[in-house]
Amino acid sequence: MIEPTIELKPGLYVTATPIGNLGDITYRAVKALKSADLILCEDTRQSAKLCAAYGIETPLAPYHDHNAARVRPGVIKKLQGGARICLVSDAGTPLIADPGYKLVREARDAGIDVFPLPGPSAALAALAAAGAPSDRFFFAGFPPPKQAARAKLFEALKAVDAALIFYETAPRLAASLEAMEAAFGARRAVVARELTKLHETFREGSLDALAGRYRAAPTRGEIVIIVYPPAAQAVSPTALDDFLAEALTEMTVKDAAGAAAEAFGVKRGEAYARALDVKKRS
Repeated sequence: MIEPTIELKPGLYVTATPIGNLGDITYRAVKALKSADLILCEDTRQSAKLCAAYGIETPLAPYHDHNAARVRPGVIKKLQGGARICLVSDAGTPLIADPGYKLVREARDAGIDVFPLPGPSAALAALAAAGAPSDRFFFAGFPPPKQAARAKLFEALKAVDAALIFYETAPRLAASLEAMEAAFGARRAVVARELTKLHETFREGSLDALAGRYRAAPTRGEIVIIVYPPAAQAVSPTALDDFLAEALTEMTVKDAAGAAAEAFGVKRGEAYARALDVKKRS
């Protein structure tokens, strides 16, 4: 049973919250949120839903990109006076593609204790389940919305010898995948969508195949893209079989094999043999 409150030391608590499933919050985070003097939120309406689910009655105050410069001095003053303040984002771990860096920096510069309360992160959740190489990774956040700036970013990242992790919005997904293919070439990638939610999906294939898929059938929801490192293009047999099983519901064995060869960068003969085997087992 979660204790209603705990004794918190004065300071700033960088508190991770669920990215979808409300059950993913930690006991420690709930207790801290209940015991704090104030919760700073990107959107108080969003955070109010979480508070209602766990009976958290701590006052909420907005802290986001548009008001941070104005609000931050008052927050620092409260912290210097001994306040216990939790910083949360709309979802996931604050400061990861979310506001908060300047507040943490100024708090530390002022000699205020900053405590991390770890928990959900969409980037790490996607990497953990995608099957991509995970010994080294580079988180690049949201690509720029404008085409030229986006292409410049991808060009700068193409030599990075690690898995690349991006966040993206659904309307820009196909365009980003196409730009990635232009910069990175025929690398494998994984599109993870709606993580921890009812319609969570992982789609794997070459960048050009994924771009074509989402160009033809736009999707919705929160999205993470993981691009394989330059030298790690091994094909997962399970991913290949899953792709073929889905393709065979609409295509002949020959056409499904051709689509798989293009999507996964394998030889057509190998893809055809796998397609025959999948069809026999279906």
